Amino acid sequence: MTIELLKSKIHKVTVTEANLNYVGSITIDETLMEAANMIENEKVQVLNVNNGERLETYVIKGAKDSGVICLNGPAARKACVGDVLVIISYCSMDFEDAKHFKPWIIFPDKNNKI
Repeated sequence: MTIELLKSKIHKVTVTEANLNYVGSITIDETLMEAANMIENEKVQVLNVNNGERLETYVIKGAKDSGVICLNGPAARKACVGDVLVIISYCSMDFEDAKHFKPWIIFPDKNNKI
């Protein structure tokens, strides 16, 4: 049996941009991606602490150490610059292996730095 569980979590980052005129996705600073063990094109769930919105999209790699968190395309309507987000990815794993799995969870500061 396999179950779905938390793989990676970026807890409370601040939206720096919202770009409605883009195909879609979320751009995340490469440094944050690496620390949270996320990769480009990975599916993520985005939770907006300010308004309760939740959405699923995929990750685009942003410039390293830029602090960028940008919602692109239709997702740009779900948050404003300055909103606080939680970004989560999940994985499927064998039930017994999952009992010993430790997710990558990071807590950036208010400037989206580790």
